[in-house]
Amino acid sequence: MSNLVKALIGLAVLAFVLAVVTHFAGPIANTQAEAYSRASGNLALLAIALVLTFGGRVGAGRSL
Repeated sequence: MSNLVKALIGLAVLAFVLAVVTHFAGPIANTQAEAYSRASGNLALLAIALVLTFGGRVGAGRSL
């Protein structure tokens, strides 16, 4: 579960960076910066929900 949470947080960071780049460089593939920003927020919330749901336990009870 820890790997999934880390992957979601990594994707959220990537979406945020794309939102910043899109803001300064103009639309990328006709997608506005707000779409990347919303994706970043949603992925981060999904990662938080997974940690809260599964209590942050990994494998043999180690914490994140």
